[in-house]
Amino acid sequence: MNDDSFEEFEDRPSKSEIKREMHALQAIAQRLVDLTPSQLAQISMPEQLEIGVKDAKRFNREARRRQMQYLGKLMRKIDPEPIQAALAKFDQTSAEYTARQHLLEKWRDRLISENDALTQFLNEYPGADVQHLRQLIRTAKAERAGAARALFRYIRDHLGD
Repeated sequence: MNDDSFEEFEDRPSKSEIKREMHALQAIAQRLVDLTPSQLAQISMPEQLEIGVKDAKRFNREARRRQMQYLGKLMRKIDPEPIQAALAKFDQTSAEYTARQHLLEKWRDRLISENDALTQFLNEYPGADVQHLRQLIRTAKAERAGAARALFRYIRDHLGD
């Protein structure tokens, strides 16, 4: 083997490196498949990849495994960085998501336990449906099943993203 061909051989990635990269791309594709339809619509991607992701949602077991390999192959042809950046905002382990959840839970708990919390909430977030919010709070205070969750959803939807 001459020196030129040896240097060329050293520059190529090993089979293990290629395999690790392929698995990483399949993991990104899996995260895309796990998104809700509204989250998926917010991510810019090639049409063929979007169709493949939507198809993978319908498949199960072996068909899904093959589809994930196909999606990994499609991902090799594009730059995955923009998709990873878009996925980061949906990552439920992110500090921003956690802080937002804590804020929502804090408002829910305050609205249920403190009498003046409704006034403070309306001052900070004007435009809320006061009657509906009062009804949700009354129901949650009565500890009816799902009432606290309904109040949480209302606060989450009202505060927006």
